[in-house]
Amino acid sequence: MFPAEFINALRESIGPSRAERVLAALASEPEVSVRTNPFKLTPAQLRRHFGPLAGEAVPWAAGEGFYLTDRPSFTLDPLFHAGAYYVQEASSMYVGALFEQALSLLGRRGGLRVLDLCAAPGGKTTQLLSHLDDTSLLVANEVVPARATVLAENVARWGCANAVVTSSDPSAFTPLRGLFDIAVVDAPCSGEGMFRKDERAVAEWSLDTVRLCAARQRRILADVWPSLAPGAFLIYSTCTFNRLENEDNVAWIQSELGAECLQLRHFYPGEDRGEGFFAALLRKAGGVANPAASAPASASAVQAALTLVARRDLLKQFPAAFLRDLERLEKSLKVIASGTAVALRKGRDLIPEADYALAVRREGVDGLSYACVDLSREDALRFLSREALPLPDAPRGYLLLTFEGLGLGFVKNLGNRTNSLLPAGRRIRKSYSL
Repeated sequence: MFPAEFINALRESIGPSRAERVLAALASEPEVSVRTNPFKLTPAQLRRHFGPLAGEAVPWAAGEGFYLTDRPSFTLDPLFHAGAYYVQEASSMYVGALFEQALSLLGRRGGLRVLDLCAAPGGKTTQLLSHLDDTSLLVANEVVPARATVLAENVARWGCANAVVTSSDPSAFTPLRGLFDIAVVDAPCSGEGMFRKDERAVAEWSLDTVRLCAARQRRILADVWPSLAPGAFLIYSTCTFNRLENEDNVAWIQSELGAECLQLRHFYPGEDRGEGFFAALLRKAGGVANPAASAPASASAVQAALTLVARRDLLKQFPAAFLRDLERLEKSLKVIASGTAVALRKGRDLIPEADYALAVRREGVDGLSYACVDLSREDALRFLSREALPLPDAPRGYLLLTFEGLGLGFVKNLGNRTNSLLPAGRRIRKSYSL
C-alpha cells in the first residue's frame, strides 16, 4: 500500500515497533474534528449543536476543538456557512498552543503583526484570528491564486476585520523588513500525514520529492526571514514525518538564519488522534520583537479600533491602527482582500456586501443597520441554495438573514419576492431533503 522507501525511512526514524503502529493507523479511517469560532459560539454551544456526534476534546486544543464520532454533511449545516466553526485536522490545531506560547513570551497580545505565510485553505489562519482581536493584524498569504480565493472565503466566514489576505510569492515579503512579530510557516511538504485522506499523496511520494520539498522549504524560510523583527517568533510546521523536512530544517534555521528552538513536537497516527504533524517554535536572534509596540488594549479601545475605509466604490471595516501597514502591504504584495467588506456604493445607494453579514462586529456604521429575520434550517438551506425565499411578513428593503442568531447573508425584500445578495460562488450545489 505504501512505498517501500517510505516504510524503511519511517522504521529508521522512529523504530520498527512504532513504525508498525503508525502504518496500521494509516490504513484505518481518519479522525474528524472541528474547532469553534469563539467570536460566534462557545465550545459548549457547538457541542450541543452536534449532539451525540460530539466526542472528546482535542487534548492540545481543549478550549476550542473536539472530535466527532462520525462525519456529518457540513455542506448542509447553516452554522458552517455562518462561520460558527471550522473543520480542521486535529494535529494541526497544535499551532494554536504554540501561538499562545509565543504570545505569553512576548508578554502582550495587542499591537501585534502576525503572518501566516502558506495559509490556504485557512484552518490555521482562522485559529490565529481566534487568539487575536482588532488591536492586532494578521496577514494570510497563499501564492496559488485559486487557493487564495478559498482562503479569502474562509477568512470572511470567520468574520474578523483585522485580516489581510494576499497572494504573493514568499520572496515578495523580503523587503518588509522587521514587520512581523510572529510568523507561521506551514510549509508545502511531501504530505506523509495526508496518506489516509488522499491517495494521490501516496502515489506522488518519493525520496526525490522529499528532498525537493526540503529544499523548497528552506528557500521559503530564507525569503520570509528578513520580514521578522529581531526577537520575533516562528512557528514552522509540516504535515509529514521525515527528518529532512522537519528536524533537519529546524537545525538549518538555527545555524543559517539565526534562531533558538524553544520547542518541537511530532504527532503520529496511532499515537495521537490525528493525521500526523510536525511543529516547532523558534525565536529569531537579535532582541525583543517590536519593543515599542503598544501594550494590550483595553476593552473600550478594542471596541473603537475599527474604521471605515473606501476602496473605489467599496466600503470596508479595518483596524484604524494598521492603516499605514495596509498601505505598505498594498505596495509590496498582491492584496486580494482586507478587513470586512461592508457595502458597495451605487449612485446614492449603499448595497450591503455578503461578508458584512458574516462579520463579528456590525455596529457603528452609519446608515447600515438592517432588520433581521432568523430563518429555520429549511429556509436557511433555501437561501444558501439561492432558491426562491419569499418573506411577505418581513419589512421591505434590505434584510439581514440569520440562523440561530448568526448572520448568513442579505436579501432585498420586494414583498412578493426577495432578491438574494448571496454570491453565486457561495451557493450550495449539493441536493438536500427537508
